[in-house]
Order: sequence, then C-alpha cells, then structure tokens
Amino acid sequence: MSGTELIQKWDNCLVFIRDNVSEAVYNAWFTVIKPISMENGELTVQVPSAFVYEYLEQNCLDVFKAALTKVFGRGTRLMYSILTDKDNDISQDISSTNTPANGIKGTRALSNKAPLVSEQPLVQDLNPQLNPKYLFENFVEGSSNKLARTAGETIALNPASTAFNPLFIYGASGVGKTHLVNAIGMKIRELHPDKRVLYVSAHLFHVQYVDAVRNNNVNDFIHFYQTIDVLIIDDMQELSGYVKTQNTFFHIFNHLHLNRKQLIMTSDRPPKDLKDLAERLITRFKWGLVAELEKPNLELRKHILLDKTRRDGLRFPEQVIEYIAQNVTENVRDLEGVVVSIMAHATIYRKEVDLELAKQVIEKSQNHEKKPITIEGIINKVCDYYNISPEAIQTKSRKHELVQVRQISMYLAKKYLDFSTSKIGLYIGKRDHATVLHACNMVRNQLEVNRNFRSDVENIESSLQH
Repeated sequence: MSGTELIQKWDNCLVFIRDNVSEAVYNAWFTVIKPISMENGELTVQVPSAFVYEYLEQNCLDVFKAALTKVFGRGTRLMYSILTDKDNDISQDISSTNTPANGIKGTRALSNKAPLVSEQPLVQDLNPQLNPKYLFENFVEGSSNKLARTAGETIALNPASTAFNPLFIYGASGVGKTHLVNAIGMKIRELHPDKRVLYVSAHLFHVQYVDAVRNNNVNDFIHFYQTIDVLIIDDMQELSGYVKTQNTFFHIFNHLHLNRKQLIMTSDRPPKDLKDLAERLITRFKWGLVAELEKPNLELRKHILLDKTRRDGLRFPEQVIEYIAQNVTENVRDLEGVVVSIMAHATIYRKEVDLELAKQVIEKSQNHEKKPITIEGIINKVCDYYNISPEAIQTKSRKHELVQVRQISMYLAKKYLDFSTSKIGLYIGKRDHATVLHACNMVRNQLEVNRNFRSDVENIESSLQH
C-alpha cells in the first residue's frame, strides 16, 4: 500500500474513532499515533511510549479494532512500533492482543463454578490464572522484600523440595504480595512445564466451594484441587469465619503437603493475627516459611519508580523521582498509580513532566492532610531516609552513620516540637540533655559548611511537612 493511500485510510480510521470516543480521549491517545506501513494484512502504527501502548490496549482496543475492520477490512492485524529512544529513533515492535491481562492464550478459564473431575483439563490446557505481567524481572528487590523474593526464587527452581513449604507471605495492601506469588508461578511454569500450577483468590475458592455444596459435588471439587502441583492462594484472610470452607481447605492442604506438592499463600497479616480461622490451619501455615513484605523504604521506592518509568519508555527528571519517592510512601501500587496519573496529565494537557506537575498530581491523588509532626514520625522519616532501622539508633552504638541519624533526629525534634532537651534525649537513645545540645550544634555547623548534608536535611524536612 502506498504512503498516500495509507495516510488517507488512517485519516478515515481517525474519523470513525473520533465519533466513538470522547474528545479528551481522542486528543490524548489517538492524535499521537502515526501509521507506518500496511503489508500482508498487518497495520503497523508508531506510538511515542509503552505507556501509550498499554493505555490503548487496556482501554481503547475495541474501538481501535472496529475502526481497522471498517476501513482496512476484516482480519486486519495490528502491530505497534513503540518509540523507546526518541533521540536515536529506536523502537520496539509489539503485536496487539485480545488476550485478557490475566489469561494465557489457549487455556481454559477457571470460573466461579466448582471444577469437576470430568472437566479436569490436561496440564497444557489448565489455565493457571496467573498474570503474565507479574514476573521476577520486574519485581524490584530491596531490603523490605529480599527474604520473600529469595524464598520464591528458590521454590521456583525446585517446587516442594525446599524447606519453604508452605510459603506464607504477608504484608499491607499494595506492597507486592500478588506480584511476587504470580512471579513464582510464572517461573515454575517456565522451568517445569509438566507442573499443574493454579493461582486462585481465597474468596473465589470459597465461592467455588459453596457452588460445589449446592450442586452436591464436593468430592469432585476436592479431587480437582488435590491434582494441583503448585497451589497459590491469595488473601487467606478472606476465609475467616467460613468454617466449612476452612475444613475443606484443611483436607486439601494436608493431601498436597503429604504428597510433596507446593503451597503458597498470602495474607494482609501474619498467621497468628488471623481471626476466626481454625487453629489447626494457622499451625500448618507456620510449618514452612512465614515472610513479611514490608512497606518499601526510600531507596526501594526510588528504584521502583526508575524501573516503572524505564519499562514504560518514560523519562522523569531526577528531582521528580525524588519528590514522588519522598511523598508517596505507603505502597508500590500508589507509586505506580502516581506515575500513570502524571503521564496522563502530561499527555492530555500537553505539559512537560516537571516538579510542579508532580506536586499537583500528588496533592490531588494522595489526599494530603497535614498531620501533626511527632517525635516518632521524625525518627521514622530520618531512619527511612538513611535506610537504617529505628531500633538501631536506640542502641549505644557509636558508629558514624548511627550517630549522624541520632543527631539529625534530635535537631529536628528540637526545631519542630515543644519538647525539652531532656525529653528529646529520653526518646532518642536515652541520652541526657547535654548530648542533645551537642547534637543540635553539630547539625547546625554541618548545615553551614556541607552542601550535600544540607540537601539531605532539607529533603527530610520536606517529607515531614507532607
């Protein structure tokens, strides 16, 4: 197809799309697309970043494909050329797909209906219900997740042949539990294609069990789950209070564990804090490894942001990365959401990604309410900044890095709180008032002569005020 004809047909596509989406969506996501070629029934279009590609695939694919069918004909295939390096005109080609994000092509979905023995698919036909986007390669490692990640990688090499069976991972919402267990499942599928791997939420497990009871096929339900080689159950706290479902899971757990099958579970709290769950289940959860995924510290938050922007083909200035990491502190999900929000604002309103835009987006999305500054908050912020445990500065250690963190904490406590030096010393390392006065003088002296030190303290103060 000639270049002129391609442009004419693409313009016709845009007319159709514009009639079927909002003006804001059209201007933000379709005006940035450029047609490249149409050969052998395959249309290749260029998009400026992986972020735009993902948005189109997740939100606009139906209208996009309808336009192609209307203008180019039924069966037209779509290929994206993603511009990954604008300066050197380097791009990456990726095919469009109608496959759902949590499915795998050619597999059968696991519905709410209880599975039957007669319906058990072969290994290659069983839909593991894993999200193929969640991999070890894009799970950023840090001190807050190192234990759980290392255990997961070990399990993936030899499922059910390590001491980590079961593996019980817990942590607050958004810290990466689902990502990690999916990554384990995906790696096992890659290294052990003969293994029957299944990921299911505890809620869906309960719904299936209720369906099995209603249809009088509980035995078939149990037998199906007893054929799984690697069973991954997400959000175990969702089984709290469902006594009969717990009893059924107990028998499935025992059978799988006895037959050297791998069990992996997640929860928003450790086993000992799971209320309304049978004690015999809690005991079994602790047979293997119980590992916590903690909230990411400052350094890990920066790495996560850099990894996210790199994978999406985005370029955020260093000061924007620093600002987001300082002000979005709760979980990984919030960090990634802020990146998407900033890019959406930049694309729709045609703005540069800069510190001012980041501040505007975070102010709206994070619902900042000025919280009173407390001495605990000061200690945690300073320790978080220097990646040091708050417990460490309460010791008698005279290591330089611990002394510095102690002194900065004392200085900020004196600056922001109406506390006596004696009270500050009591809270921070049980030091006397003379030590606190000395610390404040040392910090003030450093602020005057050390630019890097001054920048660090200013960053910590900024995080205290948000």
